[in-house]
Amino acid sequence: MRQLVIGARRSPLSRAQARWVGERLRARWPDLSVDYDFISTAGDRDRKTPLPAIGGKGLFTEDLERALREGRIDVAVHSLKDLPVEAPEGLTLAAVPAREDPRDVLVVESSLTPAVGRPGGVEALRRLPAGARVGTSSLRRAAQLRACRPDLEPLPVRGNVDTRLRKLKEGGFEALVLAAAGLRRLGLRPPGACVLGEGWLPAPGQGALGLQCRAVEDGAAAYIRALDDPVARAEVTAERALLAALEGGCRVPIAARARRTGDGLRLEAAVYDVGGGPPIEDAASGPVSEAAHVGRRLAGRMLEGGAAALVARARRLSP
Repeated sequence: MRQLVIGARRSPLSRAQARWVGERLRARWPDLSVDYDFISTAGDRDRKTPLPAIGGKGLFTEDLERALREGRIDVAVHSLKDLPVEAPEGLTLAAVPAREDPRDVLVVESSLTPAVGRPGGVEALRRLPAGARVGTSSLRRAAQLRACRPDLEPLPVRGNVDTRLRKLKEGGFEALVLAAAGLRRLGLRPPGACVLGEGWLPAPGQGALGLQCRAVEDGAAAYIRALDDPVARAEVTAERALLAALEGGCRVPIAARARRTGDGLRLEAAVYDVGGGPPIEDAASGPVSEAAHVGRRLAGRMLEGGAAALVARARRLSP
């Protein structure tokens, strides 16, 4: 029997994700001893400053990676959209488990629900009142909101999912944009919620978990690799390859979603203009075995088609 220590952030969502991983490990190996270490990260310690203004990479991951290198934990459970695309020295992305719903959700304040209804897609955004305040901590979502409706007022909101929902209920906003995966993993079904589907792309890697281990073969990765899902792995490989080629990060509003279709993979992506101009949107397809190439090829085409200027502008204007 071996003991594995699973590390994750201290937020309720991160705890739920870590326990989800632990339950699946125990289901495969009933004699495996699983323990947890919940760690405060740099992004958790500053809950007021908007994420783009804090700056830097790995706000929610570097402290977990340090615990891995020091041997305090055997696996780090990340929300993959938070994990920088650069491979950290001495660590490996051992598994990407089956992906949860990658889409965003619009949650509307209860008094507006009858007017907005539940039409799904971006139609719900079009029914918000003029000048509506929409809470989001994401530069990408704020840019998407402005592209959809320039009159909307994206406002920063930090905190756990339940904290954001409470601020909505207290009247701080007319609506929120949240990740469907987070709501589902926490078992939350807020009234006035509708999925932003067609016409609204999520962040690269959204809805997927990244299970990180030490690169040295110490036995932990062998357990973790058993949780790897080939479909989820192919999708996020394409999305993260595109993100890397665009040299995007938390300061650049980039959206992408890959879908497995038989032996093929289709990747849709958009780079948004922080200055309010039209986004650069494109799509590409290719074999699943060439997922990374599909991402890089699409990024190259988008850069040549005007995305390079949007990326440069985002870096110049972001805090």
